[in-house]
Amino acid sequence: MFDNKQKLEISQDELALIEAALHTQSKILSVQASAGGSKALGRLNEVKRVLSAIAQQRAPETRTKPAWGGLFRMARLLG
Repeated sequence: MFDNKQKLEISQDELALIEAALHTQSKILSVQASAGGSKALGRLNEVKRVLSAIAQQRAPETRTKPAWGGLFRMARLLG
């Protein structure tokens, strides 16, 4: 699908929009493939591969707040 790779700079918001659109496309292709569309199944596999690549390359989300919930749960468990 991507024979010649190019670097593209997009914002995290734009990437989230693209990913959401691909998820919607995946659902549509899944319905078409279940109805017997062989081309839809091939296209679905391509879309899933791109979604996987996006998930692997996405910048990791950073936590800005401490995880107080875990601390309180541990305190409750310990007594």
